[in-house]
Amino acid sequence: MTALPIFEGHFRRRRLMLACGVAAPLLALASTLTAMAAYPHFNHARQYLSELGGASASQPLIFNTGVFVAGAMATLAGVGFGLAIAALTRGRAVAALTAVVFALAGYGLMESAIYHWPDKRHLAINLALGIQLAPLLLLWGLWPRQDLRRLKVFLALAFLVMAILTVLTKHLILPNLVNDDNVGWWERGYAIILVGWVGVAAYLLERRLRYESPAPKTA
Repeated sequence: MTALPIFEGHFRRRRLMLACGVAAPLLALASTLTAMAAYPHFNHARQYLSELGGASASQPLIFNTGVFVAGAMATLAGVGFGLAIAALTRGRAVAALTAVVFALAGYGLMESAIYHWPDKRHLAINLALGIQLAPLLLLWGLWPRQDLRRLKVFLALAFLVMAILTVLTKHLILPNLVNDDNVGWWERGYAIILVGWVGVAAYLLERRLRYESPAPKTA
């Protein structure tokens, strides 16, 4: 399938928003590691990541600020993903759905950063789990592009891994596999996949847009 024309100004905005998708997981990782370092008695196996921003943490602002900013960046990334789909395949409906899923996830992250664990309003973070649907939406939107096979395989694998982790952590099968003594490690692995795929996909799509951008005009 041939590339569709992308106006240069629109292209730059899309690339900038996708750059937020690359940066958001890195920011989330950096703030989490820093918050862990500031919480010397944090039990990685038994405690949830949300507790890094709770009352028992010595420096909760580190984690909560990182989560809030990462949520805002995830929202911008979702718009970038949607605009990229619209530019590459004209799939405006799926582009809008993709942006909405990311917006809800971003809202959930920001809300959870404002209302700290164990405040019940912190459970808005569950909205971020909806981002698991985004790989399928991106697959749908980018399906007509035969030149994006590797990206589509990556998206399919990311969705499959997240689906397996969801089934395991919700105790739908092997109910004793995830327990109070190891839940923290499962949550960390889940979180890495949940946000990490976004950075990879955003990077690959940004490269594709860069490749298909119009040549700069010369005097």
